[in-house]
Amino acid sequence: MSVREERKQLTRRALLDAAMDLTADGRGFSSVSLREITREAGVVPTAFYRHFRNLDELGLALVDEVGHRLRQIMREARITAAGAGDIAIRSSVRGYVHYVRTNRRSFSFIVRERLGGPPVVRDAVAREVRYFVGELASDLRLFKPLANMPSADLDMIAHLVVHTVFYLAADILELPEAKTQQEEELILRTVKQLRLIFLGARQWKSDRGNVH
Repeated sequence: MSVREERKQLTRRALLDAAMDLTADGRGFSSVSLREITREAGVVPTAFYRHFRNLDELGLALVDEVGHRLRQIMREARITAAGAGDIAIRSSVRGYVHYVRTNRRSFSFIVRERLGGPPVVRDAVAREVRYFVGELASDLRLFKPLANMPSADLDMIAHLVVHTVFYLAADILELPEAKTQQEEELILRTVKQLRLIFLGARQWKSDRGNVH
């Protein structure tokens, strides 16, 4: 890589980090201005346009980067205990909470922008959530009780699990670090919710689209 290309990559990295830093305290991405980002990154405003056409494009780059990181994290902390008991699920949920805590900035960005970001960013986050659902559905297919389940039903179950753990992440991020009792209560609630989902999944009989 040439010196010029290296500098270009460093500037792009600085812009992405600046935008993430500015939203780390709870601000929405849509409330951050281009001038704030470039000032935080230590570059002149005109340098921004050498890397991104507008703020929406920067937001998409952030979603892509954070989504890639979270897919890796969630593969490691995947809750795939459909055939297991409370202890296995509780262990998985605790591991997930640890990842939320140690990757607070990334989770905060996705959780916040999923509902409150600019439309183009919200759509990109929704695509990332669909990726999570698709990957989990593929994992759940490995469990014998769910192996022959129709894909639409398996996606529905994966959707319930993903949204349950997303709500958990949002609740954990709202807690101060010292609130261990409240965190424990959230973990136990989520374990019960997941057990209910998985128990129901094993008993589920597809109605093949017929609603009675």
